[in-house]
Amino acid sequence: MFDPTTWTGFHTWLSLIAIATGFIVLADLIAGRDRPRWIAAFLTTAFATSATGFGFPFSALLPSHIVGTVALVVLAATVPARYLFRRTGRWNTVYAVGIVASQWLLVFVAIAQAFAKVPALQSLAPTQSEPPFAIAQGVVLLLFVLAGVAALRGSQPSALPA
Repeated sequence: MFDPTTWTGFHTWLSLIAIATGFIVLADLIAGRDRPRWIAAFLTTAFATSATGFGFPFSALLPSHIVGTVALVVLAATVPARYLFRRTGRWNTVYAVGIVASQWLLVFVAIAQAFAKVPALQSLAPTQSEPPFAIAQGVVLLLFVLAGVAALRGSQPSALPA
């Protein structure tokens, strides 16, 4: 799973890098900081993670494809909000919401994968329809909603450096 020479390993490492850089970008957004290299790293790896998810063999539409499609649509709005519209006006809100939503989707999938692959978690929620899975996802969603509110406050133009 972590061997970077396999498609699964490559995809897994991209995901882990995207999640790590995403937390840095999210913290910066909340604090009103703007670090272009971290943002570029996050957006690039978040896109690559979602795109490479479609490279696995499948015979039917899966929930992972729906999440990947949603993630790519979110990024399709977030990237121009940042680079084309320079976060001006309402594009700043689009950008902030896009960063938070992109990070949440990555973490959502990571939790689902953890419950599918880690034996201790799998025993708590073998079908991912049991309360432990729902509680974990619910708590994370709540934390991201709170982070989103903080990110919107921190990303206001008055909070950004000139």
